[in-house]
Amino acid sequence: MAAFLVFLLSTLSFSSPTRAEIFTSIGQMTNLIFTERELVQSLKEYIQAEEQKLETVRSWANKLDKLTRTSTSDPEGFLAHPVNAYKLMKRLNTEWSELESLVLQDPSDGFISNMSVHRQYFPDEEDEKGAAKALLRLQDTYKLDAESFSKGKLPGVRYNALLTVDDCFDMGKMAYNDNDYYHSVLWMQQSLRQMDSGEEAKTPKADVLDYLSYSVYQMGDLPRAIELTRRLLAIDPSHQRAGGNLRYFERLLSKELQDSGQTQPEPADERPIQLDTYQRPKDYLPEREAYEALCRGEGVKMTTKRQSRLFCRYRDGNRNPRLLLKPMKEEDEWDSPHIVRFLEALSDEEIQKIKEIATPKLARATVRDPKTGVLTVAHYRVSKSAWLEGEDDPVIARVNQRIEDITGLTVDTAELLQVANYGVGGQYEPHFDFSRMSDVEAGGATVFPDFGASVWPRKGTAVFWYNLFRSGEGDYRTRHAACPVLVGSKWVSNKWIHERGQEFRRPCGLTEVD
Repeated sequence: MAAFLVFLLSTLSFSSPTRAEIFTSIGQMTNLIFTERELVQSLKEYIQAEEQKLETVRSWANKLDKLTRTSTSDPEGFLAHPVNAYKLMKRLNTEWSELESLVLQDPSDGFISNMSVHRQYFPDEEDEKGAAKALLRLQDTYKLDAESFSKGKLPGVRYNALLTVDDCFDMGKMAYNDNDYYHSVLWMQQSLRQMDSGEEAKTPKADVLDYLSYSVYQMGDLPRAIELTRRLLAIDPSHQRAGGNLRYFERLLSKELQDSGQTQPEPADERPIQLDTYQRPKDYLPEREAYEALCRGEGVKMTTKRQSRLFCRYRDGNRNPRLLLKPMKEEDEWDSPHIVRFLEALSDEEIQKIKEIATPKLARATVRDPKTGVLTVAHYRVSKSAWLEGEDDPVIARVNQRIEDITGLTVDTAELLQVANYGVGGQYEPHFDFSRMSDVEAGGATVFPDFGASVWPRKGTAVFWYNLFRSGEGDYRTRHAACPVLVGSKWVSNKWIHERGQEFRRPCGLTEVD
């Protein structure tokens, strides 16, 4: 590809989600809000028929009734809070099924029939797990402790959303089952903290301490693991595994003391476990720290000298008739490689129409496997996308023409217009576009780790850069990433413009210059 153009769209859509990948698109999750509201109403009717037998169910329904009244008033805004999105996945995958089992003890045709109709659209275990992992991703990227999520302390939120002791325990258990002891410690610790403060829970404290003590051991903190295991045995002296673990931990600590020549162990650290208590394990992405820092707005290499080379201008496309009366506003975002932003590139009406056309076509975004060449889904790209042709609607044809006018490049050989909607914690980790964006409340920047740039979402604008030099060689500086969306719903429309057909519009050169 020769160039890349990103249009930043807005929020709100309606669709029929496909199971197993619902969490990858906020837009497609909005239907679940109304599904849940309908289920609550059905449940209330069932309660009226069996008032005395179903007092437990009545309590559940009242809680969900209040929640869904809030969520249906503004589904997109409600789901913009990642905790609300996670808990929606959890409720519909786990808790509604538990409720159904209770109802089946004395079946009610109306409620069960309604459940059966909607079940085909319910999220599954993979959706719940995906939404939970999204919270962990947001936690890491934006350096948020578990309490921030548990208490709903996120920037730009419009709806309060809390995680209970049991929610935190389930988060920690999910991480534990993935051998992710770093995150298991953080969430089990938060579950224990809320439990110690007096919050009621279904989860026994012994279970929390069991998972927490072993996860702390896996992080290499033997003194704290021993202290937590002793606390567990004080609650449940007959806990067989805890007794064995304690003896094992004490033997290990004794050996460490002998090897180091110490006679007395250092006391266990009594400070609460924080994000920086233990080091997060390294992963496959070498620029992880730089990438995440840029997502937080840190480490941006915008110097005074570089800033002085950035300008804004009106672009008339070499006196293009379509731009003479209303030239395109253009701002420099970066000097080298040259990145520009076109302002008011799309109107609100065009944005809404593009989303309406794209929504029924949204499918999990894929990447090409570098070894096999086969398109496949990947955990590092969490979004759904659709590909639109000019023939789909006059608006698409008009946008394609506008792209050609403002870039000066032909789109005859370009790829179709791609519309992407990001899910819970939606992201696309650092990648290249060669060879082979909407307002959000927080997060969602496009960042360039190689040269330290962050481009933040602004509704209706378009960001443009070349990813090939004039020589045809790939510009490896343009490796970029879409940061996880912390709060909000991010819609973007992408256009990859190929080098073929640009011979007279952007002549080739022999050197690697912009």
